[in-house]
Amino acid sequence: MTVHETSVKKERAVLVGIINRKQDAEQVQEYLDELAFLAETAGVVPIERFVQRIEKPDPSTFIGSGKLKEIEQYINANEIDLLVFDDELSPAQQRNIEKTLKKKVLDRNRLILDIFAQRARTAHAKTQVELAFYQYMLPRLTGLWTHLERQRGGTGTRGGAGEKEIETDRRIVRDKIADLKAQLGVIDKQMATQRKNRGEMIRVALVGYTNVGKSTIMNMLSKSEVFAENKLFATLDTTVRKVVIDNLPFLLSDTVGFIRKLPHHLVESFKSTLDEVREADILIHVVDISHPKFEEQLLVVNETLKELGANDKPTLLLFNKIDAFTYIHKEEDDLTPATEKNHSLEQLEKSWMSKLSMPCLFISATKKDNVDELRKVLYGMVSKLHLQRYPHNKLLY
Repeated sequence: MTVHETSVKKERAVLVGIINRKQDAEQVQEYLDELAFLAETAGVVPIERFVQRIEKPDPSTFIGSGKLKEIEQYINANEIDLLVFDDELSPAQQRNIEKTLKKKVLDRNRLILDIFAQRARTAHAKTQVELAFYQYMLPRLTGLWTHLERQRGGTGTRGGAGEKEIETDRRIVRDKIADLKAQLGVIDKQMATQRKNRGEMIRVALVGYTNVGKSTIMNMLSKSEVFAENKLFATLDTTVRKVVIDNLPFLLSDTVGFIRKLPHHLVESFKSTLDEVREADILIHVVDISHPKFEEQLLVVNETLKELGANDKPTLLLFNKIDAFTYIHKEEDDLTPATEKNHSLEQLEKSWMSKLSMPCLFISATKKDNVDELRKVLYGMVSKLHLQRYPHNKLLY
């Protein structure tokens, strides 16, 4: 399967979002900021944004005919290659928009699938992404699609148009899905066996929104070189390392990042990867405190953990990137322009965040700020669980 192929010329895109009762204008712009970051991660250049206020999506074209005409005029005048919608489109909506605009259309789910396809490195990750891709494709095999052998791609790919053996395509895709599920079933059993064979050490999992610095923290604690960069979904495969703090060993895993509206197919396909979270003894929930909407990201992760049945585990809430965290400081009677100001560690430790019901720390993984305190707190949490599980094993203490 080729979901993404490198193109010399980057595709130019417009982003589309809607304002309704569920999301106001400010939220939509924040969501489109994230969609733009997703597009850039996929190798697409976001050129313009279009937002429509609409009570509910149009069942035929998602947005109204007037807004569709406005977008059509813009893309024809500005050499736009594709449209990216921030919400999931039905197969019919996607077909109708493409038929009207004669341009490629992606929704948020397909864009994330393309990024996962680009990021997959191991056979395991590639199989998981391929399964999610075919599950997404199945209801979209219509007259606008070519035969499966030459099906049109997502970002960065080219393909023809026309109808060819659609029923055959559906059968091929269903067979492929069944085959991939069987392959992943075998892999799941192998990974479950690997987890059981890791011995009696306590297992700790790093979780959090994508791009919050989990891999950097993994490298710092385990003294290893896990791939880390400032892009979404840099990590797809779970990495497990043995970590020793003082005389206490434990296993630390770095897992795939979560995101708002994470496609259901990906959650299902990445079951074996997410089992690292389900079966962990302790979670380190990493939050990028420098992100302007870190509170919302925190809630998204908590909701995802709840869906995974992992929200009741001992958890350390770790606010990362305190070196980059600023807030707008302005006295009430000050008429000068507002300025950004950094919180000190002492101020953060007195904030509402430190008064939550779970252990909470503030660090900078890149600057190594407050890292000694992280090791100390982590040692305490791991040793407590170790003694509960193995009360007669006191050789470590």
